Amino acid sequence: MTNYSKIMFFMIMIMGTMISLSANSWLGMWMGLELNMISFIPLIYKEKMNTTHESCMIYFLIQSMGSIIMLISVLINSFSFNSPYMSEELFSSMLALSMLMKSGSPPFHFWFPEIMEKMSWPSCFILMTWQKIAPLYILSHVININESIIYIMIPIMVVTGSLGGLNQTSIRKIMSYSSMDHMGWMIACMKFDNNLWMFYFLIYSLILATLVYTFWFYSAYQMNQYSNKSLMFSDKMMIIVAFLSLGGLPPFLGFLPKLIVIQLTMNYSSYLISIILVMTTLITLFYYLRLISSIFLINNSSVKWHTSVSMNNVPMTLITTVNSIFPLMAIFWL
Repeated sequence: MTNYSKIMFFMIMIMGTMISLSANSWLGMWMGLELNMISFIPLIYKEKMNTTHESCMIYFLIQSMGSIIMLISVLINSFSFNSPYMSEELFSSMLALSMLMKSGSPPFHFWFPEIMEKMSWPSCFILMTWQKIAPLYILSHVININESIIYIMIPIMVVTGSLGGLNQTSIRKIMSYSSMDHMGWMIACMKFDNNLWMFYFLIYSLILATLVYTFWFYSAYQMNQYSNKSLMFSDKMMIIVAFLSLGGLPPFLGFLPKLIVIQLTMNYSSYLISIILVMTTLITLFYYLRLISSIFLINNSSVKWHTSVSMNNVPMTLITTVNSIFPLMAIFWL
């Protein structure tokens, strides 16, 4: 039976993001963010899951706090006449912090893994992708005003995202910390070339959609669950390719945006930022490989009459092929 209320809230959520992207004033962007927030809460609510009550409340409180900080920064920018330079610096700093809070980026990330742990996989995917479009777009307008904050934010994001996922056994928490690491890469891309972050975000969303679909199909929430499941070889290869691509390992598709960011940091002589980005990516690859080892290296046993459930291989094979054709794309790119 079709749930028309969910469809209505989903359309309002999309409309809220579109309002934020097309608004020509800060208050218009704020209105779009509020529409987006108030329509996402009914989407994550599940009647038979008690944990969704907590996730709805946590999400509402955090987003409301970020909206209050954004409104205060807009008011300070509107009513400050004494020192325009100081008001612009203060405005950009407060607005950037409010957007970081709304997107669950470090150092305001403590709510993000907790709310991910209490949500279903489709809601987690929306939170990691669509809900970050409007905050990232607003952040791209003020990122070049206060450069000192940016050079502090990028290492904090990638270090927190890489180290935070090391001691986790929950797949949803691992993916949330992985999202923080990729946020650091997108902020770095935004700092040196303000248009390429959308390309990075598009490829990240494509790879993430592959992984989230498999987790949702197999109802996998913990690392040791895959060792107890009889997966088809094609499904195993798809998961492995998607994880390696998400980690930015060549020759997969996920390496292309990371290569572009590294080239940009080298062109602007930001060698320290480049070293930190590469080193933290190696740490994220470590806990990706830890997940892959439980999927591919453990030969699980099953009874003779057990039939393995496989996903629809047509779209999954297509996505795996797209993730694997980076050498061909790199020839035309370079």
